[in-house]
Amino acid sequence: MRYWLNSPDKRSNPEEFDKRSRAVCETYAAAPELHRRGTHTVSTDEKTGMQALERAAATLPMKPGLIERQEVDYVRHGTQALTANFEVATGKVICPTIGQTRNEQDFAGHVGRTVASDPQAPWVFVVDQLNTHQSATLVQLVATLCGITGCLGVKGKSGILESMASRRAFLEDPTHRVRFVYTPRHASWLNQVEIWFSILARRALKRGNFTSTADLREKILAFIQYFNDTMAKAFKWTYKGKPLTV
Repeated sequence: MRYWLNSPDKRSNPEEFDKRSRAVCETYAAAPELHRRGTHTVSTDEKTGMQALERAAATLPMKPGLIERQEVDYVRHGTQALTANFEVATGKVICPTIGQTRNEQDFAGHVGRTVASDPQAPWVFVVDQLNTHQSATLVQLVATLCGITGCLGVKGKSGILESMASRRAFLEDPTHRVRFVYTPRHASWLNQVEIWFSILARRALKRGNFTSTADLREKILAFIQYFNDTMAKAFKWTYKGKPLTV
């Protein structure tokens, strides 16, 4: 057996699932040309609960006839959350944020710092439908970044801020310089940054030894720099967002 992730949209609203799947795949396909014209397309998400585990004894290295041996016992030093942007056209991880929490203020702050790295350029963020990715704080940030000065309404009562659906419609408006493309619900396999998270887990976290959360943070940032310098390349994305036929 193996795990798989079922999207409720695919079962209850297949038209919506297909529409969002195609939109994500079309965004990936357009990313190289948009990049040449100065637009950044990034796949963004959080990797939470990364544990700073310090092994109680040193890891024994591989020798002829012996595999690497890692001490079973460890000391817990806390956790960190990484918010990462995988740039679709270049394969690089840009403007990472690492901290203790991942609330709506954290995510909006991350988006703001990312856009500030090239403040005049258009930005397209591919994200899932987590509530913090459709928050009132994020709407207010995007309105500021795009120079939108009209009334946004009141959260839970009226206008753009009224509901998750109204906020999402505003954030994915294609006329905005900073806009979002949302994957279907429970369809993380459509988000390219998830592929990179698996690389991070295998190469830096699984066999790591971390003396503190600060040490964990430093080693993650060092791995990102190493990845960008030596390994980064655009993923070959072949899925077109259309149902497979047999």
